[in-house]
Amino acid sequence: MTSNIDLKKRPTRQRRSAPASLPASGAGEALYRQIVQVLKDEIVKGVYPVGSQLPTEEELCARFSVSRYTIREALRRLREDRLVTSRQGAGTTVVPFDPSDADLHQVTSINDLVTFAVGLRFDIESMEMITADAALAERIGGAAGGRWLAVRGYRQSEQSPLPTCRAEVFVDGEFAAVGRLLKRNRGPIFQLIEDLFGQRVDEVRQQISASIIPPAMAQGLKVAPNSVALEVQRTYRLTSGKIALVAINIHPAERFRHTMTMRRVKG
Repeated sequence: MTSNIDLKKRPTRQRRSAPASLPASGAGEALYRQIVQVLKDEIVKGVYPVGSQLPTEEELCARFSVSRYTIREALRRLREDRLVTSRQGAGTTVVPFDPSDADLHQVTSINDLVTFAVGLRFDIESMEMITADAALAERIGGAAGGRWLAVRGYRQSEQSPLPTCRAEVFVDGEFAAVGRLLKRNRGPIFQLIEDLFGQRVDEVRQQISASIIPPAMAQGLKVAPNSVALEVQRTYRLTSGKIALVAINIHPAERFRHTMTMRRVKG
């Protein structure tokens, strides 16, 4: 199965008191979805940290110039994504990442990749510059002879004793300097490339396929050798079309669920 993930423009970092307009790129979307993306971004960036409260419905209505119904629908979606809880008389509170959701991939936009990555750490085992041979070039869609920063390790939830997946990340050699920041980085690697090099990732191509976990990888994932797995490969392209990085994650089948919602387009 192959799916394309559409980019939603991320708002710039801002203080809590500063109003934010809706993303211009979402002009054709339902208003509540645009508001969900803005609030998700702010939760991820720490504008509203875990344990804090979102503004009241009245304040959000004024901020986004929308009806109370629209705000309630946006908050309902945030609750469905388990980012917040709401209680009568107590407002809407940001909640911590739930380890029971570590294997749930509900990804429909680049923003969702950001949200998912924040809940996981990347335990790096190795990092080296390599030259792509023909086999690797075919695997990641680059050219043979190209230089890449290869980073390998395991992604892990802070609360779960089991690794979420085995991760291999190949960063184009032009952006290899991000390697200096990876061991203390808690967000997605593509954002480092954007921040350090002034680039923009406009497209992520995701491919999910079945695979088998080899014996050398089984011990690290804490599964039996030759267990069934799902391989998720994401290719990140810049506005220019250049591949900035390729991430290949091997998930034990019993720890992986991928959900996506499809709606009928009117017209």
